[in-house]
Amino acid sequence: MARRRLGFWQRFAVGLVKPVMTVWTRRTWRGMEHLGRDGGVIIVANHISHADPLVSAHFIYDSGRWPQYLGKASVFRVPVVGWILHRCRQIPVERGSAEAVRSLDALIAALDEGGAVVIYPEGTTTRQPELWPMRAKTGAARLALATGAPVVPLVMWGPERIFDPRTSRLNPRPRIPVTVVAGEPVDLSRWADASPTRATLEEMTDAIMLRLRDMLAEIRGGTPPPLWERPARPSVERQQQGGAA
Repeated sequence: MARRRLGFWQRFAVGLVKPVMTVWTRRTWRGMEHLGRDGGVIIVANHISHADPLVSAHFIYDSGRWPQYLGKASVFRVPVVGWILHRCRQIPVERGSAEAVRSLDALIAALDEGGAVVIYPEGTTTRQPELWPMRAKTGAARLALATGAPVVPLVMWGPERIFDPRTSRLNPRPRIPVTVVAGEPVDLSRWADASPTRATLEEMTDAIMLRLRDMLAEIRGGTPPPLWERPARPSVERQQQGGAA
């Protein structure tokens, strides 16, 4: 990355975060070459901890790219914080509203400008008890269809030792082992000319998540389970039962 291309607030963020992560983690990193040095790329990552963005940002920055994360639009409206996020080229996303179309447009624009957009397809930290990936939302697949940008899988294991979402415990000790691996772009060529139907997007999303699951198995060991299904919400279950009656 040409450091001269970074603005003041981006440099400020790097100066704040990178020294902390350098002391806090003991890193095993592989596959940086798959992120490339320029051109738009969609980075899809597994989500096991609230520490994931710090760990993955460190990895992506040191690969020569500037990571652009999706964040809840409400955070961008917080005084000062939102202003800094905008200047660090992070991307607000409106959820569950007509404004979501504008969010997609912002993502497309970022990729057109050669950005490295980071997406957690699950939308939240995994609820699978052993932190394996679960079935995901279709946003990354929709963006890939709309832009043709490569979808690079990135898996992490170790951030859960920094902050474990199952116990909500923060571990402040230094040199916590973390492993981050980027892989070759997911082969989505069979859907290149497909319409973005629900079935197509779900098939693409499953292909992405299965790739993440299998890469995660390679670095943490063990036999990966099927993609974990989110339990239906009680209101949904009642509606289904009512419809079946």
